[in-house]
Amino acid sequence: LDRKKAIDEVIRMAYAKEDHLSEFPAFLTYQRSGLNLIMQPQSGETLPAPLKRYIQALLKENMEGPYGSEWPAEEKVKKREMVASEARYIIVRQLVEDPEKHDGLWRDGGDPVVSFVQFRFLIDEEIPVLYVYELQLEKCVQKKGLGKFLMQLLELVARKNNMKAVLLTVQKRNLAAMAFYSKLKYVVSSISPSRVDPLVVLKNYEILCKTFDPEAKAKLEVRKIKLDRSIENAAL
Repeated sequence: LDRKKAIDEVIRMAYAKEDHLSEFPAFLTYQRSGLNLIMQPQSGETLPAPLKRYIQALLKENMEGPYGSEWPAEEKVKKREMVASEARYIIVRQLVEDPEKHDGLWRDGGDPVVSFVQFRFLIDEEIPVLYVYELQLEKCVQKKGLGKFLMQLLELVARKNNMKAVLLTVQKRNLAAMAFYSKLKYVVSSISPSRVDPLVVLKNYEILCKTFDPEAKAKLEVRKIKLDRSIENAAL
């Protein structure tokens, strides 16, 4: 009971913070590969309607292919998750001097949004974890190091708030994403369907994790498998 209370308190304290980015000033901007970006915190409950519509549109553009026939049902789930009180966001905007050069990007009266992250603080296997629900990038900012930068920021947020691991879900057919997370040292978790009972449970996704202490490693990790060569050669 004491352990449960302690873990619940860790989660409560993490959610009590209004801005999880202010503790990492070096990560509030991204100026590399021709990009000039700023990171802004947001919560699911306070998402303005135009931003909701943008998030839905980018999700469909990036994820309809990997989900295939499952997308219509998954899209409904994501719409509910998007505005949940537990949802926390990093909204990434491109600072521009000449708006006409970025007419293809969505804007809401300000600088265009080029990426967003949605994450939550959860308890999994009695371990407090940061779970990455979404990491979505516009095509114009992909393959420029931004995805890696955002994952590094999430790992810092996790550690700062006493989370013992970062978890996320990836569609198996999304080879580029699988390769991307493999390069960042994420492994298939022991709670992933393929590890729980691969002969009974057939799912189209894997749960990946990176752990920060021995207890989390023992409960959430498995021996790293060698990815198929076609996956290793893919890139996000």
